Amino acid sequence: MLELTKETFEKEVLEAEGPVFVDFYGESCAPCAALRPRIDELAVKYAESFKFTALNTSKARRVAIGQKVLGLPVLAIYKGGEKLRELVGDDATIESLEALLQEMS
Repeated sequence: MLELTKETFEKEVLEAEGPVFVDFYGESCAPCAALRPRIDELAVKYAESFKFTALNTSKARRVAIGQKVLGLPVLAIYKGGEKLRELVGDDATIESLEALLQEMS
């Protein structure tokens, strides 16, 4: 999984070729930490369909706000510079993420 920064978000997500998954997380977000090992497993499983990335919103607040990420966790799929779908808060489960990945791949 590619760790994004405020300097690399635009190039790696908005200007990327093909679909990009972004895990918006925070250092003090317990649900985010709980999801991460399973997201890493899905990154291997769906590596041919998506670029998997993660952004620590604690270190990139302006990017997060610009992407309308107001709470955590947020799991989002981008393509062509646009956010196509996202799972937020209680809807951001591994089961719902895998269903979304299957649907969009």
